[in-house]
Amino acid sequence: MIWPKPVLAFGESPFYVRDPGSRGLGGSFAAIGRARLLQIAVCQILAYTSDKGAMTMSHLAENILSAARAMPEGGLLSPKEFLHLGSRAAIDKTLSRLAQEGKLLRVSRGAYVAPHQGRFGSRPPSTESVVQAIEASCGETVVANGAAEANALGLTTQVPTREVFLTSGASRTLHLGSRCVELKHANRWQLLLGKRPAGKVIRALSWLGPESAPAALKQLRAKLPESEWEAVRGARAALPSWMAKVVSEAMAHG
Repeated sequence: MIWPKPVLAFGESPFYVRDPGSRGLGGSFAAIGRARLLQIAVCQILAYTSDKGAMTMSHLAENILSAARAMPEGGLLSPKEFLHLGSRAAIDKTLSRLAQEGKLLRVSRGAYVAPHQGRFGSRPPSTESVVQAIEASCGETVVANGAAEANALGLTTQVPTREVFLTSGASRTLHLGSRCVELKHANRWQLLLGKRPAGKVIRALSWLGPESAPAALKQLRAKLPESEWEAVRGARAALPSWMAKVVSEAMAHG
């Protein structure tokens, strides 16, 4: 029997279903109802779209990993950098999947880094490298907190147990493997003079407080270059009143 060959005006190619009751070697094609034909067409298109979507996700993942490998240790990846490759939803999903697979680390909301491949295997990037990347990519000023500065200047033997930095940006916590690094939004005067010795002095004095600051300044006077002392003195107008007073008195007796 010759079965009619229905043509569906859905695409260029007609859809057929092999007649399950056919016993011939080559089989035959049975025409089916239009509703069923449309259902089959939609299923085929959905399957194709799903395969195409999987290919797109794979392409995104390859491009993201390639960009991550090309960056220095601690280099930050943002979803916005890959919008030319796909939708924001697809990029977010791909980054999340790569983080779940351990190929990337989600440092904070919207920020990812690649694990560093060293001689002894894979490890999270160093805190310093991530902080430098934040300064470069986000335009923030990020400096050590007062306790860390006081320790670095030899004013205390107390070693901070937590990694805390002061930033001109928003407060947030960075997750680097098992390590948590806190970024705390700071007042402008706490960030004065950046990472130079004079800036470290200001933050150390802030942590020491009014009672311990005078003795600390006397100790530092013999260590710091004159140019750094001049920088501290020049910053007095921006400092809290108690600190400006301590600096002025130290200069007067210096």
